[in-house]
Amino acid sequence: MRDPNPTPSYRPRRGTSIQRRFAALVAIGAISLAGCTAAAAPTPTASATPVAAEFPATLVDDEGTSVTIPAEPQRIVSLSPANTETVFALGAGSRMVGGTDADDYPAEAAALPDVASYLGVVMEQLVSLEPDLVLALGNGGETPADVVRIRAFGIPVLVLYAEDVSEVLADIELIGAAVGEADAAATMTDAMQARIDAISAAAGAAGSRPRTFYELGAEPEIYGPADSSFAADMVALAGGEPITTGSTTVYSISLERLVTADPEVIVLGDAAYGATAEVVAARAGWAVMTAVKTGAIRPVDDVIVTRPGPRLADGLAALALAIHPELVLP
Repeated sequence: MRDPNPTPSYRPRRGTSIQRRFAALVAIGAISLAGCTAAAAPTPTASATPVAAEFPATLVDDEGTSVTIPAEPQRIVSLSPANTETVFALGAGSRMVGGTDADDYPAEAAALPDVASYLGVVMEQLVSLEPDLVLALGNGGETPADVVRIRAFGIPVLVLYAEDVSEVLADIELIGAAVGEADAAATMTDAMQARIDAISAAAGAAGSRPRTFYELGAEPEIYGPADSSFAADMVALAGGEPITTGSTTVYSISLERLVTADPEVIVLGDAAYGATAEVVAARAGWAVMTAVKTGAIRPVDDVIVTRPGPRLADGLAALALAIHPELVLP
């Protein structure tokens, strides 16, 4: 049975309140993924079936559904920022006609009509765009019922639900096959894999794996990676020992559990929402943690760390440098 928590893909645009941001993450289960104990760079898996750019094409998506795409898509709608970013990176952005209210990269993606948010899909708006391909996020802002409804209109829907870092690469190749850019996707994933390998090797050679807490939020509770989560997987690949919540479905962590775990590094995934080293150090009860005592509290751009798209290797590099500032990455 598939993990009920999808890949971390949906984020409100910058400027959104931290409460809404985290509500978006939790509402769609966007924090959790499989593979938190991985310490070696991943190898792409064959969870889906990318093929050559020939149409009609029948592909198997991440839900195991066979989807037939009659002709090369010219009117693409994406229901997650990661999918949107991937389509643009593959050179097919000009064929996109709709996206989400969180699409922020590349800049032109923000101009797409919004047909989805963390609250769900605006079905009438989506259908009015007459898409010939919809790229969905499994168990994301859309529900399984939404996918059924879209398919009932005769619109091909690929559900993309990477369960670990390696499957992000597989999904990029699946999108490439779906939009007629299979060669571009293969080139992209080869480059990403090589960079992930290099970053992971450099982090693994650092000589230590500091206990690392990746902070997703701290109001009204402390939020961090769940067990078997994508953020924890990234921390492990970046050379840290991830501190998790102790649950595969709960993203809040008690101060007592965090103090007991005693992070040696605190990475601020919520830095864009006001979290700073000074703010963390001033929190009641946090001063006893090793990371606070040594000042090892470092911000990262959470979007590139937890968005499963073309910039994932950039996110891994940023995370590795936050955990091991002394690293010299290739």
